[in-house]
Amino acid sequence: MAQRHLDPTDPTAEAVTGDALAAYLRAQATEFLRALRLHRETGGAPVGGAEETVDAARALRRSARRISGSLHTFRPLLDSDWSEEMRPELAWLSGTLGLEHAYEARLERLLLALHRLSGSTALPAQTVTAVAVAPVDAVAGTRAAGSARPGGSTGTARPAALAPESAGGPVAAGPARPTPVPERGNLTVGAAKAGALLERQLTLARTRAHSTALQALGSSRFHAVADKVAVLASEVPLTPTAPATGLRSLAAAAQERLTDAVAALPLITAGHPYNAEALVHGLSPDPSPHPQDGPWHQVRLLLRLHRYAREVLSAEAGASPLERRTFARPPVDVRLLAAGRALNRHRDASEAAAAAAQAARTPRIAPATAYALGVLHADQRHEVEAARFAFQQAWQQQTVGAP
Repeated sequence: MAQRHLDPTDPTAEAVTGDALAAYLRAQATEFLRALRLHRETGGAPVGGAEETVDAARALRRSARRISGSLHTFRPLLDSDWSEEMRPELAWLSGTLGLEHAYEARLERLLLALHRLSGSTALPAQTVTAVAVAPVDAVAGTRAAGSARPGGSTGTARPAALAPESAGGPVAAGPARPTPVPERGNLTVGAAKAGALLERQLTLARTRAHSTALQALGSSRFHAVADKVAVLASEVPLTPTAPATGLRSLAAAAQERLTDAVAALPLITAGHPYNAEALVHGLSPDPSPHPQDGPWHQVRLLLRLHRYAREVLSAEAGASPLERRTFARPPVDVRLLAAGRALNRHRDASEAAAAAAQAARTPRIAPATAYALGVLHADQRHEVEAARFAFQQAWQQQTVGAP
């Protein structure tokens, strides 16, 4: 099938009206219902169906985010009462379903970072499945914030040196750990206990998130959302003038909001390999979110809305469901893709640093454990700075290459 893509930046391109928005929303609602059916079919399956259950939950979140984002960007073309009622419910659903995976991936990121920082060369012996692992490398000493990292992988094992402790003492989890490098002695002493502490805290949080997600999927609130999405799959509540109204001005407004938010970021600071102000706040006893991170998280959300608006502009009004799925994605913009990955990396490192700082506030922990958690926190804040620098590079390339 020949594909025709619409360039959102081309003023001479064919007009895209509210009919294209309706087609896009119907396609996403259909994907939501398909993922929901798959989730119900595999939710009670044994271990063999676990991967399908994870994929179904991810598809549910993906469709919910796209519907919610489109309702936000193109809200003047939709029934206002219906749109304002749907958006927070979809955001609640997406956030609830994503918590379990977030805690699991955060734990993997922190344990792998401890393994790397402690200098252990023992191979991992404890396998973990269906977990997205954040980027890691073998950095020794001071590293530049802009250093590149390899991509993450799934199914990565946890370090044997960081096996959790039982009531009777450490649990053997593989080959013996080699003699640590002398300058990392203090870190290695506390790394195992720090890893065990993080595993207890984040595993408990993940278990609670899993229970919360199961309760949410069985609640009357979720069934009300699913019913509304089912109606959306066949009937989109557009305003009377929407079918003849163009979408490009609303999509351009979303892009402008993103551009303004990026312009307000301290990109010059992000060009330095060491941001002392960021570390000073993170090491303080104040448990509040890092003040520097908020604007970057906001840019990440605005970039996502911009991407979804591009998808809507690429949708073909009046196409069949199969064709709508074919046209649902615009040509991949590698610069936007790189910027989005950098911001995802920024969020993951920021939340991991906060988890390490929270664990360090645990009462009556050993000094070596607190030291290891402090080093881990600083390492993740360096990852934050590296992600900011990577975003800066990607965004500057996008600006230079823009038509």
